[in-house]
Amino acid sequence: MSTSGTTGHERTGHEAASPRELVTSLVRVRQIREFTSEPPSDDALEAITDVGRWSGSSTNSQPWRFIVIRDREVLRRLHEAGMPQTRSLATAPAAIAIVLPDDQFALTHAFDEGRAAERMLDAAYLVGLAAGIAWIKSGIRPLVAELLHLPEGRFVRTLIVVGHPTEAGLTPKGQGRLPRDEVVFAERWPEGLEAGSADGVAGVER
Repeated sequence: MSTSGTTGHERTGHEAASPRELVTSLVRVRQIREFTSEPPSDDALEAITDVGRWSGSSTNSQPWRFIVIRDREVLRRLHEAGMPQTRSLATAPAAIAIVLPDDQFALTHAFDEGRAAERMLDAAYLVGLAAGIAWIKSGIRPLVAELLHLPEGRFVRTLIVVGHPTEAGLTPKGQGRLPRDEVVFAERWPEGLEAGSADGVAGVER
């Protein structure tokens, strides 16, 4: 049992808010891939990377290192080399590279990388920015290593692309989310529901 003497409500000052209201900001986070030319502030980028730095990791190994990229020429070369997975870099004023060790713990590092990436996406939203993920294909990792001066045994697979969203970028392009009763079940898998029947996109919520 916690001995801190405070609950989540007391810490955030939202005693009257419902649980659903408290998590609304997280539910609204979406990936954005089109940005204005306005750069994010140093303070904002520091806050976002601190959230990444404080993310949980297996056995507290903290395998990641983060490189903040503002150089337009570097962003342009990454964008051109990695299309279509790097299309968001076409307009991005900044990106955060998640650098990982290339060792025998690849699967564990991948989980830790995902935790840090998702938290930094959330952090960008909370500081008034937008963000998305650019995926670095294995074939261009040597170029990325060269551009970012990575030491031997380190690589980048994920870039968090950060900036101010355009109006077009804010326009929803996906199909929303499946209804809750098709995704969340109580106690056990519903009787009579086949595995494939829960994989559709009909009746989505926005």
